[in-house]
Order: sequence, then structure tokens, then C-alpha cells
Amino acid sequence: MKDLFFFLVIMVAVLGSQFSYAQEEKIIETEESAEVFLEEYTDEFQEAFFEATKQKGIQNYDRAVNLFLECKQLDSENEAIDHELAKTYLLDKQFFNAEKYAVEAIIADPTNYWYLDTLVEIIEKQSNTIESVQTTIPFKNHELQKNLSLVYYKREKFNDALIVVNQLPVSAFKEQLINKIEDALSRKSSVLNVKKPGSVIVNNDPVKSLELNLEQQISLEQFTMVESKAKEAVELYPLQPFFYFAYGLALHKNNKDSQAIDVLQSSLDYLFDNQKLANRVYQTLSDAYTKTNNFSKANEYLRKIKPGF
Repeated sequence: MKDLFFFLVIMVAVLGSQFSYAQEEKIIETEESAEVFLEEYTDEFQEAFFEATKQKGIQNYDRAVNLFLECKQLDSENEAIDHELAKTYLLDKQFFNAEKYAVEAIIADPTNYWYLDTLVEIIEKQSNTIESVQTTIPFKNHELQKNLSLVYYKREKFNDALIVVNQLPVSAFKEQLINKIEDALSRKSSVLNVKKPGSVIVNNDPVKSLELNLEQQISLEQFTMVESKAKEAVELYPLQPFFYFAYGLALHKNNKDSQAIDVLQSSLDYLFDNQKLANRVYQTLSDAYTKTNNFSKANEYLRKIKPGF
């Protein structure tokens, strides 16, 4: 049973390294090739890998990491182990170490979809963007860019996906994904009762109209536009807390966390009984303080969030 379990786990790792958009329906498993693969590893490696996977499964992350590091010593060129270390450190919320090993895995195999998916998750957990590691990974690799556009698309980050896919040369993949992204954006806009991204929502109340437009742009993650519009809104309507929130959120998303904290704290003077908005402000303040490594303040604002709103 142990051998069977190890076989399944290691094959997932191997097949994962061969995944790409164009190959989704071409993954082939045969008993013969699996046996040949397993023969390449020593009993010591197999035992360490199996036990590491088991320990990770029961959330004993320190022990799992140590065992995966043993595997790394036995086979230093195996990027699948780097990926397992990245995933384990991610589960343990050790994001610095997780990012280190995820980057190493991507450098070893830039075409691997799952390695990139894990790296993006680690980066997002730190409220960062792919630009933070762009110079350390082979970002110009077309397969990596194809995979990144898919990662964003599947995470419903449609504008990010569009930016990446537009950098690719003309191909059937590019055309198909752009069509899918545009369809998704169209459906999302329909839910928001607008004709297309960026269109103006008609409302007799100028404050409410501006608020609805900012909410739309926030939902589409157009934070450069949100920052500009919300800044103007704060100047026009200095007593409206939502505009401070939108401005502060955009600053945070655009990696201007010190400014974001100042703006978000200003909104607290105007919140009054709007607990739903207060929760959004507290969450964003917590995220911004986390990015500035002020964890005591981050926890302070997290505790202010009231459930049910």
C-alpha cells in the first residue's frame, strides 16, 4: 500500500511537470513508464518522500520540510522537490521560503503550469504581484507567459490575463484566450448592469453614480484607474468615507502602503454606522500593515472586523 501511494504521489509530480495548455488532453500514463521512473530513485529517497508527503498531509509541516530537504540532498536537481517545499512552506505560511523554492522550480522548468500556479498563489498571499519576481524568473519565456495568462484567467483576474496574453505573438492560443477573457468581462459587466468595462453608470445622484463606477472598477481590479478617480472623489466629496476607502484600497493594491494607511485611517472619521464599509476598511488596513511588516497593527485591525456584515 505504501508503494502504491508513493507511486501515485510521485506520478502526480511528474505529470504536473509536463502540463501545459496545449497538452491538457495529451497526458498519458503507462505502467511500464511509471516503473522505469520509480527505478531511478533509491529506497532512501522513496521512503523520505513518502514520509514527507504523509507529514504534510497531517499538517506536521516542520517534519515534512526536513524530509523534503533530505530528498533534495539525495537528488539536488529534482525541481519537483523544490515545488513540494514551496507548497509545504506555503501551507505553513512561511512565504519567504515558499517563494524561494517556487522560484527555483520555475527556473528549472519555466514551462510547468503548476509550478507557476503555486508561485502566483504565494505572491498573492503576500499582496504582491508577479512583477516582484519578474527579474528572477525567465519571464520572457512564451510558455511561461501562456501559463501565466491561464493562471490569471482561472483565478478570474481577467484584466491581468489580458495584459499578459497581449504580449504573446499571434497564435490560435492567443486568439482563443482573448475571446474567452472578453466573454468573461462582458458577463461580469452585465452583472454590474453596465454595457462594457469602463462605461458610465447613469444615476441622478452624482455621489452614488461615482461610487457605483468605482465599485465596478474595483471588481474588475482596475486599480490604477481607481486610484486616480478616487483621489478626485475625495477632493470633491471630503465627507464621503467610501471614496477614502476606494482611494486607500487602490494605493494598497498599487504597492503604496504607507499612503494607503494614511488615507484609510482618514476614512474612519466619517464611517459612523456603516459596519459593512468599516469591515472593508479594517481588512485593507490589516493587509497594508502586513505588507509593511507591522504585524501588531495588522492584528489590531483584524480584531475590529465584525462578522455578519
